[in-house]
Amino acid sequence: MDGLIAYGIFFLSFASMYALLALGLNVQWGYTGMLNVGVAAFFAVGAYTSAILTTGASPNHLGGFGLPFYVGFVGAMVTAAILAAAIGAITLNLRSDYLAIASIGIAEIVRLFLKNEEWLTNGVRGIAGIPRPSAADLPITTPQLMLLIAVVLVILVYWANERAYRSPWGRVLRAIRDNETAARAMGKNSLVFRLQAFVFGAAVMGLAGAYYAHFIGFISPEAFDPIFATFIVWVMLIAGGSGNNRGAILGAMVIWGVWSGTEFIINQLPDQYVTQGGAARILLIGILLQVILILRPEGLLPGRPPKPIVGDDRRG
Repeated sequence: MDGLIAYGIFFLSFASMYALLALGLNVQWGYTGMLNVGVAAFFAVGAYTSAILTTGASPNHLGGFGLPFYVGFVGAMVTAAILAAAIGAITLNLRSDYLAIASIGIAEIVRLFLKNEEWLTNGVRGIAGIPRPSAADLPITTPQLMLLIAVVLVILVYWANERAYRSPWGRVLRAIRDNETAARAMGKNSLVFRLQAFVFGAAVMGLAGAYYAHFIGFISPEAFDPIFATFIVWVMLIAGGSGNNRGAILGAMVIWGVWSGTEFIINQLPDQYVTQGGAARILLIGILLQVILILRPEGLLPGRPPKPIVGDDRRG
């Protein structure tokens, strides 16, 4: 029973982390229609920033600041936002397909930078000893505290996303997504709004990276492979319902459940079939996405018209 509870905490913690990534991507794609295929870049930058800020001194990498974990979380969001602002200023005037190509390339540049700049990140050996929040003064264990933090973060980001969705700012984003030419004709600077949404979503992705670093306690460039840090996040958002924050969370839970379940099955296979089983998992996720798109093209929870905010004068 204890093992089942421990696995449940691990599952929900990871699903919540992916929910944060899906919520960040939802602002960029679901709200604004920006095809960001470089999620892994902001995820990784957030993780490394928080790790560097909170770890002790080490001869292997930059660190020694020993700051509290929540400072690392804020630093991760700020660093990811700055990176997104720099990237967005150059790439967001591109057409969606070109933006996708550019974001893939930038994500790979970031991964190689983290891999090769050993003075900063310890290269392929990664950063170990990333501290977890202490549960010494609380009647819960450290894993339970990490799950509680994850749930709180998801609730806060969900609330912020919903407020943004129903605000005049959110209406402009959706107008740009549906017809950018018309939005420009209404006097809206689409590039500025797209940049704001890109930075907002990237900051949330950086926060997810910071949580991952403290939950696992160790990071290396291999942890931010595009399969695990970009592809699966897109599947979660599309399957759950692009443009719907509850759909993003549901998609994260469902797809992570499938991914974890197939991992358990693969671990039962003979050693000679484990490699083929790993490839079959990715194929299964792709097939599942196709089935959802055929049966429910708008996802499990399709986007919906926003409810107005109390006191909103409908100007935007």
